[in-house]
Amino acid sequence: MEIRPHRVINRKKTKEIKVGEVTIGGSSPISVQSMTNTLTTDIQKTIQQIKSLTEAGADIVRVSCPDEESTKSLKKIVRAVEVPIVADIHFHYKRAIEAAKMGASCLRINPGNIGSNERVKEIIKAAKDYNCSIRIGINAGSLDKSLLEKYKEPCPEALVESAEHNIKLLEDNDFFNFKISVKSSDIFLTVKSYKKLSEICNYPLHLGVTEAGGLFTGSIKSSIGIGQLLMEGIGDTIRVSLSSDPLDEVKAGYEILKSLGLRSRGVNIISCPSCARQAFPVIETVKELEKKLSHIKKPINLSIIGCVVNGPGEAAQTEIGLTGGGQDNNLLYLSGIPHTKVASAEIINRVVELVEKKVKDK
Repeated sequence: MEIRPHRVINRKKTKEIKVGEVTIGGSSPISVQSMTNTLTTDIQKTIQQIKSLTEAGADIVRVSCPDEESTKSLKKIVRAVEVPIVADIHFHYKRAIEAAKMGASCLRINPGNIGSNERVKEIIKAAKDYNCSIRIGINAGSLDKSLLEKYKEPCPEALVESAEHNIKLLEDNDFFNFKISVKSSDIFLTVKSYKKLSEICNYPLHLGVTEAGGLFTGSIKSSIGIGQLLMEGIGDTIRVSLSSDPLDEVKAGYEILKSLGLRSRGVNIISCPSCARQAFPVIETVKELEKKLSHIKKPINLSIIGCVVNGPGEAAQTEIGLTGGGQDNNLLYLSGIPHTKVASAEIINRVVELVEKKVKDK
């Protein structure tokens, strides 16, 4: 059984581009990205983290390339992993050229700090020569000085003007395999900038609220900003930027997409906040189930409700449901049909067993 959103999101159909083997834009699924926080020169640790991110569902992974030694490390890293690697480039245009030669699938350049148009043209040539895509990564915190002088402060008009200038530069050099981001740490500025850009541009958009903060606050800010844009059909790939383990970025990204019915992966747990009516410890049960079911990749909906107020109704809409019952008579449902009673002490083992069986049968 699948939960269908009551409101269908009509995505804007943008131009398709390729980041390695991953298609961005058009009617392709919205991809989830993250970025390594290891030293790129520590090749084995970086490879290990990329593989962990891939296992968690990352479609694309970005790697920072601050120096020549880092770009040289890309060669071994790219060969050892299965996902496309984006080289994150700031200040030094030569790093982008080196990264293209070493096998990066995409070059992320920041127009605010990469330098003159001539340097950007050299990056475009390298991208053409080595079949790389490009992300124009515009950030409110590092806008070009001329735009800050013109607009006095970061604003949607400044971010979009920077995007337009760089779009024209790439197009004038016969390069069209690129995506764009116009990020800010301010949700309102981020949303307004992307909406304005989406109205005038048909290239795929990389969404994100930059420097969003820690796991809790950053996930909330990102959900509001990214979620609002996705609900309006804007966005082709996302990264939730958190001061946390990069794995949390992937998890948060999928939760945003799952909540909007845009992608399905893993167990979607619907659970109550718990109250005096609960017949078993809901909060502890959900925490333990999240851990024990984190390996599940196929989509499946599970409801864990502490009492009969909403339990049967939620169970009717999920593949596996649990409703708390008095005298240790909690009731398990399969596809909305009462299945068996289960004691509180047996809930976790029984639910894990049913989920794994259901996934195997799928």
